[in-house]
Amino acid sequence: MTPPFAPLTRGILRNFLTVLLAAVAAAPLSAQELDCQVSVIAPTVNNVETSVFEQLETAITEFMNGRRWTTDEFTLTERVTCTMQITINKANSQTNFEGTIQVQSSRPVYNSNYNAPLLMVNDNDFDFTYAPGTMLQYSPDQFRDNLTSVLAFYAYLILAMDYDSFALEGGTNWYTQAQTVVTNAQGLSSPPAGWSAADGKQSRYALIDNILSQTFRPLRRCYYEYHRIGLDNAFDDPASSRQAMSDALISLRNVHRIRPANYNLQTFFQAKKDEIVKMFGVAPDGERARLLPVLKLIDPGNIPVYDQGLG
Repeated sequence: MTPPFAPLTRGILRNFLTVLLAAVAAAPLSAQELDCQVSVIAPTVNNVETSVFEQLETAITEFMNGRRWTTDEFTLTERVTCTMQITINKANSQTNFEGTIQVQSSRPVYNSNYNAPLLMVNDNDFDFTYAPGTMLQYSPDQFRDNLTSVLAFYAYLILAMDYDSFALEGGTNWYTQAQTVVTNAQGLSSPPAGWSAADGKQSRYALIDNILSQTFRPLRRCYYEYHRIGLDNAFDDPASSRQAMSDALISLRNVHRIRPANYNLQTFFQAKKDEIVKMFGVAPDGERARLLPVLKLIDPGNIPVYDQGLG
């Protein structure tokens, strides 16, 4: 069966959801896909000039927002809102750094001014080289450097999750692009940390390998049903919206049963836990009683949050 909205581009879907905000007399201008706010901090590094990190922040901002990542047409109001906070923990030299990168993204909810969080991940394997004044360059068919590869990986991941929230498995092309970034890195004789199975269950490799597997198809369906069928209809029909969201969340038991405590479910609930509590905190007792034990089963790390908000 052809998934709903599959023939439509994701850009058209976002235009549908933001048409009231985007209505202008002139035709909308074409734009890149991402509206990424970048922050680079180095609170414990004192052997490198602050200007180096300021230049790095500017270079990453231009790289993320100035590049066309897809062939779809986006307007300024359709761009995907996301943030990157890079924390430099150590400078091995004036050009070689060790740190972490926190990535978040969100998407608009129809008939509201609310942006729903989609991605919230903290990547601790982020070592890279950057020379001030150099332009960041990325090649989809090869590994040039770790900095641009990590940035490209998360750009594709952000887009894939956004597309998945608007059409059933609509983000497959962009997950595949992210997987290509991983494969290119694995072609090195000694890949940087985060790109291989040996780097553990909370790595970029694990994140993309999981989501493209058959086991995690219920999670991808959840992204669509929770957002497109659930949240997007919350203004017109709150009860039916919560029912769709609840059904989508409960379906994740199938993923948990096969792969308990997996990284992808952790990142999903890290982004959604507060929203879930907000949406279902006002629900009737029966709705909360149906959902609460499932949340505590598949997301045990946030049991106190659910007990307080839904108990």
